[in-house]
Amino acid sequence: MSDSPDLPVLLVVEDDEGLQRQLKWAYEGYRVVSAFDRAQALELLRLHEPAVVTLDLGLPPDPDGTSEGFAVLSDILRLQPATKVIVASGHGARESALHAIALGAYDFYKKPVDIDELGLIVARAFSLHALEAENRRLEAQAADGGTVLGRIITSAPEMLRVARTVERVAPADVSVMLLGASGTGKELLARAVHEKSRRADGPFVAINCAAIPENLLEAELFGFERGAFTGAVKTTPGKIELAAGGTLFLDEIGDVPLPLQVKLLRFLQERVIERIGGRQPIAVDVRIVSATHQDLGVMQADGRFREDLYYRLAEMVVKIPALAERPGDAVLLARHFVRRFARELGSPVTGLAPDAVAAIDGHAWPGNVRELENRIKRAVIMAEGKLVGALDLDIAEISEEAFDAINLRAAREKADRRAIHQALVRTEHNISGAAKLLGISRPTLYDLLKQYQLQA
Repeated sequence: MSDSPDLPVLLVVEDDEGLQRQLKWAYEGYRVVSAFDRAQALELLRLHEPAVVTLDLGLPPDPDGTSEGFAVLSDILRLQPATKVIVASGHGARESALHAIALGAYDFYKKPVDIDELGLIVARAFSLHALEAENRRLEAQAADGGTVLGRIITSAPEMLRVARTVERVAPADVSVMLLGASGTGKELLARAVHEKSRRADGPFVAINCAAIPENLLEAELFGFERGAFTGAVKTTPGKIELAAGGTLFLDEIGDVPLPLQVKLLRFLQERVIERIGGRQPIAVDVRIVSATHQDLGVMQADGRFREDLYYRLAEMVVKIPALAERPGDAVLLARHFVRRFARELGSPVTGLAPDAVAAIDGHAWPGNVRELENRIKRAVIMAEGKLVGALDLDIAEISEEAFDAINLRAAREKADRRAIHQALVRTEHNISGAAKLLGISRPTLYDLLKQYQLQA
């Protein structure tokens, strides 16, 4: 037990003084505060806002029953809904457990208390509370066009999960591989890994392995000594050396040729390099973050990418969803880009017209965020009024559906029609089989067929 203000607070609500002291001294990783009754428990709850509470249901004035304990449980969850309450009782254990969980308790423990087992439940409760708090923080940041990781604009759950993963991975000094299509923001996430790591004060050095000719890539990565080849007029350190103490981002790692993969693997194993034309090994402490849009599994099978190099680079793998897989983000990002480019270009454009919003929302964006950014920049330049219109976006295929208003009833009808059609096809138009597959009765399916004017 510790009184350190930096430790997470555990509130113990228990009227047995002996057990209260035992629990207080059992948890060294927490700052334990104790309450004997309802009034004291609620006072300490408001004062400390504990993440976790252990609650004995048998409290005065009903120490032999559970009514007072359940009243305290209800009060805690009303005042602090996110608190994890672990309920303990010896009174009608099964019924009490069911009622406690129904009221919102995190877990139930039957007395007599086993300190070690209860300790595991408490530890899990603290971990879950911290995870949920982090989720709420990221979602709050992302709401209404907010950012996560200081630079990623998103409100999509798929991208928020990526952000949470990056925040957990960044402090651990492991190699990270980012997998995603071109234009999904791999370099932004690589920078976020660096900025959230213990190497944030060191350099962040990026190199696009696909943009440098094969015969120059080795020199760019490992550097060269003066006179090593024609044109080498001075000793030049490579990107690996320049990133010492920080992070090296190897973009499009799938384009590294096989001979250079061998040399890169040796560096990752031994953490020393030799410049071209040099004989002196140079120790380099650097974290590697790599990225690719290619399927490295297929490349390994074809013998184009070394399996041992992959496992060195991919100690942690983060998969980045395409823009089409991030509902709502295209419009969110488009509005951000409109504001940015209007400011940078001195344009009078202030926003997006409704038809532009519909077109953006309905487009597949095969080029992802990069394509969206380029189209918005062009649209801001070409727009004649204060609003960017659909025609300014120059999207070749703008479907009529894109301009439909978002209507919940229409969306449900569309989903119903599609589900019914699929069920009928799968069951070869057997009504009983289709109804069973859809989880509805035959009469209900007949009603839906009639309602939507579908042929059975």
